[in-house]
Amino acid sequence: MTAVKPHTTKTIDIIVYPGFKALEAIGPLSVFEYANLHLQRQRKSNGYDVRIASTSVGPVPSDTQMSLHASKAVNTLALPDDAIIVGARHIGNALQHAWPIVDWIVAVHPQLNRLAALCSGAFFLASAGVLEGKRATTHWSVAQLLQEQFPAIEVDADAIFVRSGNLWTSAGVTAGIDLALAFVEEDFGRELALDVATDMVVYLKRPGGQSQFSTHLLTQKTARPNIRELQNWILENLDQRLSVTTLAQKAMMSVRNFARVFHQEVGQSTQEFIETGRLELAKQLLADVSLPIKKIAAHSGFSDDDHMRRVFQKRLGITPKLYRERFATTGIHEEQRAPVTADVPR
Repeated sequence: MTAVKPHTTKTIDIIVYPGFKALEAIGPLSVFEYANLHLQRQRKSNGYDVRIASTSVGPVPSDTQMSLHASKAVNTLALPDDAIIVGARHIGNALQHAWPIVDWIVAVHPQLNRLAALCSGAFFLASAGVLEGKRATTHWSVAQLLQEQFPAIEVDADAIFVRSGNLWTSAGVTAGIDLALAFVEEDFGRELALDVATDMVVYLKRPGGQSQFSTHLLTQKTARPNIRELQNWILENLDQRLSVTTLAQKAMMSVRNFARVFHQEVGQSTQEFIETGRLELAKQLLADVSLPIKKIAAHSGFSDDDHMRRVFQKRLGITPKLYRERFATTGIHEEQRAPVTADVPR
């Protein structure tokens, strides 16, 4: 029997404070627990030793009826390998009452292997001054505020997560799961990360640079049921020829009236919506490095791979090949105290 190469268990502190967003803590915690379970099945030692940390030991109430018990207080003597700071719905209030976390970041951030902030947790890193001159993201609802209060940060309001050296930031709520999966992939490889994603019934193919807004999500904002149903049908049939005439017939409307109503409801023409859907699908498929680009172009509904390349260049400024090199599979990006008053949606 071949000997299994040992690995070092990584210590991770998930840092919470009163009013933290519960799902943002539980999501990554579950990712690392599932990773440990899969490693145990392979007769390997745990990959992660995860602790809940806060400004003091004891129960910490979240934004729900649930509390988490902090087993350690953040300090400069017992540092983890990695730390993840979760966000809050009322981040301004959270900062006022959890300022020791900011002081801790100032003191220890260079010594950590990875320091991540989820959602509005980016304001802790920003307040500590560690994001100046760096690229970062946060929940879309507070991205503008982050940029206004910390103009030295290059805020990407649309990314799922961003990496800048040992600093990581993510979008809101479930994006913390994407970031944690990226940790697992970086530590133990794509196969283990995929196993974890499968257990949790989530996608491993959401690259960090992917938009916080998917075409599937945006269809839910369409008021007219027949147009919303048609949008969903389009996204399920992107590999077909989708002419305006065909779509108007499915909507049981005249071509002229359909084109007007669709643009009024969606804010895009049918061709713009279709192109966006095909681009998004192609981006997801490119995350799987085993799929040939020609096959991806055909499956996404582009006439050929050259057509797909032109759309990528027009919409993203890079080729599909370069996008794949940057973002497959999880798409890990490399890249003064101030008052904060903001609320983040549920």
